[in-house]
This record gives sequence, structure tokens and C-alpha cells, in this order.
Amino acid sequence: METQVIGLHHVTAIAGDAKRNYDFYTKVLGMRFVKKTVNFDDPQTYHFYYGNYQAEPGTIWTFFPWGKAVPQGRRGTGQATEVGFSVPEGSLDFWLKRLDQHGVIYNKPANKFGEEYLTVLDPDGLKLELTVTSQKDNREANTTEDIKAEHGIKGFSGVTLTLNSIQATAEILTDLLDYKLEMEHVNRYRFVNPNSETASVIDLVEVPGERRGHVAGGSVHHVAFRVKDDAAQLALREKIESKGLNITPQIDRQYFHSLYFREPGGVLFEIATDNPGFTVDEPLETLGKSLKLPPQYEQHRSEIESVLVKL
Repeated sequence: METQVIGLHHVTAIAGDAKRNYDFYTKVLGMRFVKKTVNFDDPQTYHFYYGNYQAEPGTIWTFFPWGKAVPQGRRGTGQATEVGFSVPEGSLDFWLKRLDQHGVIYNKPANKFGEEYLTVLDPDGLKLELTVTSQKDNREANTTEDIKAEHGIKGFSGVTLTLNSIQATAEILTDLLDYKLEMEHVNRYRFVNPNSETASVIDLVEVPGERRGHVAGGSVHHVAFRVKDDAAQLALREKIESKGLNITPQIDRQYFHSLYFREPGGVLFEIATDNPGFTVDEPLETLGKSLKLPPQYEQHRSEIESVLVKL
């Protein structure tokens, strides 16, 4: 049975204020609000999904906005510390001006493995990178009145994991998830998934003496890798389990099916299917317009809506 991994499916992070998060990603960065739903384990908290217009796997950036109660996380090892987004060539000047207009914290453009990128901090301190990738990227960016296709975010380029030692994590990437080591510079090692032209990069940064990070507000919660369907996912589950890793049974997340395991460096990984997709409960044209609840919570809709922050 084929177990092919097709790059990234989604990345999930933790935020504080829900409206601040929504405003930043839809109004400042121009991402599409793909799905407004709730946390499966905490239905009085939102689960937001952002992406491109088509809501394609490899563009889906999700958040648990837990409000004022969530403590601030700490960047360190055992974490996904940077999340890269692909933007069109020639667009960084546009983004520099736009970030200035909105008072967003950023660094001057830099270069990594021959790719120009701009580091941006979101309102919770998450480190984002707007990257002009060397890979071909034909995905259509979401567009807004202010952000046209020639500047818009197309989806993920990749994710950086910071680790005390990369060896065991690298073996997971290459032996189980189809990645190949393509480049290295000092303590940064670039792994690329050959099964996808986009959302295909994982960088491992090795810092032996660095303090372990704390996953909380402004941190990535987990990184999800993409497989075509349930059959590929369950075959991959067998391979992962055969390596002695503790992996969950398949869990139905309404828009995809999930498996979770923690890789040896400490980062929570997910394997997510393309099926059934984000149009399973509303048409493409109206994605994100109304609150969608998992079936088990539908009977509590009025109670849940009464406690959720108004956007």
C-alpha cells in the first residue's frame, strides 16, 4: 500500500485574542477565512482556519484563540519556531509598506538558501516568514481589495523546527515522511519533500545548548503532513508504529482524518488526509461565513454561540 506524504497539510498554532487574530490574518495579511468552528476538546473556544481561496491542503493555517487565559509561550527547542509562507517574486516591497502602515513588527529582508524572505511577528509573537521561493508555485493567492494576486500569500512554503539534536528527527523525515536532505548551512539543514512542488520544506536547526521551548500563546501547537486518503494514512500508521513510536488511532476532524505522534525531538506531528475537505458542510463560495459545529455539539449551538467572541 502506498504511504506517500505530499508535503504539509496544515499547521496549527495557539493565539490569545480571537478578534485580533482574525483581523490580522484576514485584513492585514489577506488570507481567506476558510472555516469558523470550535475546538473539538473545548467547544467554548474557536478553531479558526485560514488559507487560500480554494482552501487547499498546504495553505491551511489554523488557530486555537484561547483568549486572556492562555500564558505566553517561549520560543526554544522541541518546537516549530518559524512558519514560512510563499509570496510572489517582486512582492516584498509591497509587504514592507503594508506592514509599516499597520504597525507590524518585522525585520529587513534577508536571504536563506538563495531565497529572499521577510520575517514578521504576528500579534501574539509568532514568527512568520514571507518567502519568495525558488520552487514553482502556481497556487492562487486569496485576494482582497488591498491585496492583489501579484502580492498575495499563496500558502505555506515550509516550517522550521528547532532542536537540541536533529539526528532522530531527520530519520523520521527521511525514513517515514519521504523527505530528502537537500542543503545545509552551518546548523540549518533543509529537507524537501519531492512529492509536492509547494509546502514541501522542513528546515531543522540544531542548537545543542538551547533551552527547551514552552508551547502556549504565540506558539505552534502541531505540524500536519498531508496524505491523499485514508488508505495511505493507515498504511503510513503501520510504518510509524513499526518504528516504536506511539501514534494515535485515526480521529475524525470533520474536514480531514488525523493521526498524531510526537517525534523524538519533541514536536507534535499529525498525518492528515485530503478527504473529505472543507466544502463538506458549506459551499466554496461561502466558506467561513457562518459558525460550523461538529455534530456532537450542534444541540448546544445557542449556548456555544453565547460565549464565543463576536468577530
